[in-house]
Amino acid sequence: MDQTLTPTVIPRAEHCISRSKISPNALKVMYRLRAAGFRACLVGGGVRDLLLGREPKDFDIGTDAHPEEVYRLFRNCRLIGRRFRLAHVQFGDEIIEVATFRAQTPDDEESEARGVLTDDEGRILRDNVYGTIEDDAFRRDFTINALYYDVETFAVLDYVGGMADLEAGVIRLIGDPEQRYREDPVRMLRAIRFAAKLGLRIHAETEAPIHAFGHLLRDISPARLFDEVLKLFLAGHAVQTFELLRLHGLFRHLFPATERCLRRESGGFPRTLLTRALDSTDRRIAVDKPVTPAFLYAALLWEPVRARAACLVGASSESDAIQQAADEVIAAQLRHTALPRRFSLPMREIWALQPRFEERIGKRPLRLLNHPRLRAAYDFLLLRAEAGEDVQEIAQWWTRFIALEEGDREVELVPEAAPKDGKRRRRPRRGGKGRSGTAAPQD
Repeated sequence: MDQTLTPTVIPRAEHCISRSKISPNALKVMYRLRAAGFRACLVGGGVRDLLLGREPKDFDIGTDAHPEEVYRLFRNCRLIGRRFRLAHVQFGDEIIEVATFRAQTPDDEESEARGVLTDDEGRILRDNVYGTIEDDAFRRDFTINALYYDVETFAVLDYVGGMADLEAGVIRLIGDPEQRYREDPVRMLRAIRFAAKLGLRIHAETEAPIHAFGHLLRDISPARLFDEVLKLFLAGHAVQTFELLRLHGLFRHLFPATERCLRRESGGFPRTLLTRALDSTDRRIAVDKPVTPAFLYAALLWEPVRARAACLVGASSESDAIQQAADEVIAAQLRHTALPRRFSLPMREIWALQPRFEERIGKRPLRLLNHPRLRAAYDFLLLRAEAGEDVQEIAQWWTRFIALEEGDREVELVPEAAPKDGKRRRRPRRGGKGRSGTAAPQD
């Protein structure tokens, strides 16, 4: 792509962006920067979404003010980032991100001295080189994300052909795709995410290297990939995202154990469960219902856990087998994507409760009703049944049982079998001790 310093200017009369659709706080930040003598433009996804007639999730601003200068202008500002310093200006729950225009990555021996640090693969580790708006446009990832809205003239500035690609429905990398993927492999995931979210197609030259470069994701920190997984699957287009990730060979680098199960079963139950879980997530997001990564990961990793537990169940109970399988699967997954304890613990509980749904004798179902994770575990049981796993009868029983009034549930319970000698056994205390402190007698 030829670089030009003269942008295509789309005047106000020829585009659909109105200040009434821009966050008042973003306008406030831009006006204050301009009043202080700096240039400030709305840039990135906010401009792209406004041009597509969508409501932007957030509003980012590009400026020639350095982060420290932005910090001095706003008392409600904090500086973040290591690889590239950013200013976050906070207004209540809304954060306006302000980024200094970046220069192009120097391709010479002085790059580290100028603030750019790359590894042997060409991946950018630090990039604090500031430049002009023209430089900044060519440093962005995709053409459709490199459009600027100038609040002074109300025009859209296009340096890289982003407007034409937006009209054509194309996602195109700026620059050489192989070099850009080496600089930051996460760009491959971003291409998939935008294609699913916006309903656009990935340009052939942008798409071609993805299969061959997917392994570069192994060099990305598991914490960053966890964040990317949430962006991929919790944006309201999880089913399309899942299909595109598998089509381009990237899902196996995020969830290798799950991918092996999908291939072994040639789709079948594991794929049905995943697509149903992702579709349910999309539907909840569409009506603004809460979703949790714990349930998402429970579905994504269930088949590896189930398969491993099946190998262990002969030597231990089903519950113990699931717990051991969960330990092994999670330990392996953490090498690829992080999973904070606030999500892994409820995920484990969802799995651990599945065998307990089969225990319908005596008072056990009543005790299970009081478990704080019952609702999520029950929803997961229904998901398994809908996907074709052999738990339909159990799921139907629990659906009836939960719907009953409290006093009517006793009728549904299966009575415990009486001991052969007719005497009721006293349940031993924890630790296997009786009241006297000696070991409880064994039958």
